Order: sequence, then C-alpha cells, then structure tokens
Amino acid sequence: MNWNQAIEEYQKYLKIERGLSNNTVTSYLRDLKKMVLYLEDMNITKTPMTIKQDTIQQFIYEIAKKLSSRSQARMISGLRSFFEYLIFENLRDTNPTDLIETPKIGRKLPETLSEEDINKLINAIDLSTSEGERNRAILESLYSCGLRVSELINLRISDLFFNEGFIRVVGKGNKERFVPIHQRAQKYILYYMKDIRSHLSIEKEFEDTLFLNRRGKGLSRQMIFMIINSLSIKSNLNKKISPHTLRHSFATHLLKNGADLRAIQQMLGHQSITTTEVYVHLDNTFLKKIVEKYHPRS
Repeated sequence: MNWNQAIEEYQKYLKIERGLSNNTVTSYLRDLKKMVLYLEDMNITKTPMTIKQDTIQQFIYEIAKKLSSRSQARMISGLRSFFEYLIFENLRDTNPTDLIETPKIGRKLPETLSEEDINKLINAIDLSTSEGERNRAILESLYSCGLRVSELINLRISDLFFNEGFIRVVGKGNKERFVPIHQRAQKYILYYMKDIRSHLSIEKEFEDTLFLNRRGKGLSRQMIFMIINSLSIKSNLNKKISPHTLRHSFATHLLKNGADLRAIQQMLGHQSITTTEVYVHLDNTFLKKIVEKYHPRS
C-alpha cells in the first residue's frame, strides 16, 4: 500500500467510522500530506508500513523551524493518530511516533468579550438593511447558545423548538444536542424569519436552512467571520475576535454568574470536562465563590 492509498483509506475511516466533520478530517490529513511531500522532495522511498522514527523525526525537525510549539504538538498528534490507524488495520505492528517527544505547551486561554463589548458589537449593526436584521439574529444566536460557526451556518428551521425554549444543534462528529435559547435571541430570529427571510427567493436545497444570503443560499464560514470582524472595527473594540470569541464569552459569562461546569460542558458539546475547565482559569473568583458557598468552615 502506497501513501496515497493509505491516506484515502484513512480519510474514509475518519469520516465513516469516527464520524468526524469535513473540517476536522482536512485538519488531520494536512500534516500527513506535508510529510509525504517532504519524502518525495528528499527522494526517501519509505512506505507507510516501512517508515521509521528517525525519518519522521527528521521531517518534524525540518518543519519545526517554521512552526510554534503548539503547531508542532498538533502535527505529532495527527501523525500518531494515522499510525495508530495502521496498527488497528493490522498493517503495522508498532507506531514510529511513540518515542517522539511532544513539545511542552502552556494552556492558551481563549479571548473573551465583556458584556459591555457584546452590546457594543450588536449595537454597531446597521438595522436599516435586511442584512442588519439577519446579522443581529446571528450574533444573538452565537452568544445566546455558544454555537460553533459550523453549527450556526447549518442551523435549520426544523431545529428550532421555541415553545420548549431549545434548539437542536448538530456538532462535531454529527453529534446532536439540545441547547436552551434565550428569549431575546428567539425574538430576533422570529423578526428575521418574518420580515427578511420570507421575502427571499430561496434556492431549492436551502428551504430549511435558517440563515441565508441575498441569493437565497446558505452562508459560508468566511462570511460569518467577515461580519464579526467588520462589526469589531466599527465598534472600536480593538480586539481580534472571531465567531468563537462569542462562544468563549457565552461560557465565561455563565460560569461567572454561577452556572455549573457540567451544564456548560453539555451546552458547548464538549466530549471531555477538561476542555470546559479552561474557562475556570479565566476567572478565578469562581473558585473562591465555590469555597465560600460550600465549604463547611465558611
């Protein structure tokens, strides 16, 4: 089996058996393909079954000159996953990345906005345009529900359960979860649907897609980034923000106001509680409040 065949089979495994999204699969394959190009450039004729640690170490060393420690760690993790797959398929007996040391990286705390910043961002929207009404509903949805940008653009009208106060979200790996949605976000979504969306000429495959562009098609990830970046500049926030910043802000503000960490984990769709725990480090007063409230000596 050559590299192209192995990568093609690995891609199917990631999509079908592990149920990963296209974006995640692309991320897994990116560094693997870089290594294959490196082998070709160096005229190294090793196959996925015969390549050894020293060759992979050499590749990482050459690439590492241009990468941060975090990117190096991601690369090693991706390569390790590929060779674990080969072992799983009985194509290899050992993983050549097992003894490659992953660089130490500190925990990177996510950028967040204050409640005042959120209001500035939303108040900067020009509501005299049809796109303005839509964009207000988008920002309120991101902040109200802590959505990933991919979850937002794939949100459907049939996912809205406003009578119950929830929306259905399809997250990473096509895993579904139900997330509470604030009445304020509900109100602006209903405004948008009644006053803007109902007047669009909607393309056939997008009848159920909630947020649309002027041509009646779904929005792209890049479009959401552009909307938020434009509003950030307009409101003079002087911060580099993205749709994910609203997701981080959602979690941080809930935690700050006393929400349970497990509940936040469920709403964000995190598989592991350790992923959610990063928000504790943003505001250590949360830990102090827990001790003051629950410790018997308090």
